[in-house]
Amino acid sequence: MNETVRAWVNGWIVSRGAAPPLAEPWGWTIDMGMYGHVTRHVFGATDEGLDETTVRKVAGAVTGQGVWLKAFRDPSVVAGWLDGSWWIDPEPGFLMTLPLAADGAPAAPDGYRLRGWSRGGVTRVMVAAPDGSLAARGQIAPTGGTAVIDQVETSPDHRRKGLGSLVVRTLQNAAVRQGARTGILAGTPAGRGLYEALGWEVVALLTSAKHDPPVSART
Repeated sequence: MNETVRAWVNGWIVSRGAAPPLAEPWGWTIDMGMYGHVTRHVFGATDEGLDETTVRKVAGAVTGQGVWLKAFRDPSVVAGWLDGSWWIDPEPGFLMTLPLAADGAPAAPDGYRLRGWSRGGVTRVMVAAPDGSLAARGQIAPTGGTAVIDQVETSPDHRRKGLGSLVVRTLQNAAVRQGARTGILAGTPAGRGLYEALGWEVVALLTSAKHDPPVSART
């Protein structure tokens, strides 16, 4: 198994409050217990280490709606291995890493308020706008030497003000204080530029697929 993927799984389940992962020969099964996201299967290999036979076997055993696959390979490749019962995000995600180091105490822009707190192993950060509305947020789950950044987002009305960078740097510093040495995240195309500007590097592409068979196939 790829150790970065393993560390991402361990941090992600803490961040999302998911069930402990069930080890499989090919990766992990994680129960979420949510409508539209009941369970996810995460493959442990990346790039050419993840083969068609394995993906087809796991996908072929899925019958329920709302089951997800997470495969660390290009969507254009994985899409050819799945049938029409799967919705496949055409845009790749990005598994990214960063050696963590404290970089001072970033401050919020004038009028904005930065707040952070920790509960259940997860540190959350929010930035409130001058009018009190939510401008940006994110969270991080340290699990020993690694920490997984998750759910970073900035309100459309408050973008291009450095708030995403503020949130990520604040989370990184929080993880360093808790002993983490490596940051890991699964980023979107929209977020990739932000993370790369902060020194994060892509180590694998990510395909997200959801089992969503046609209505006729469910009856």
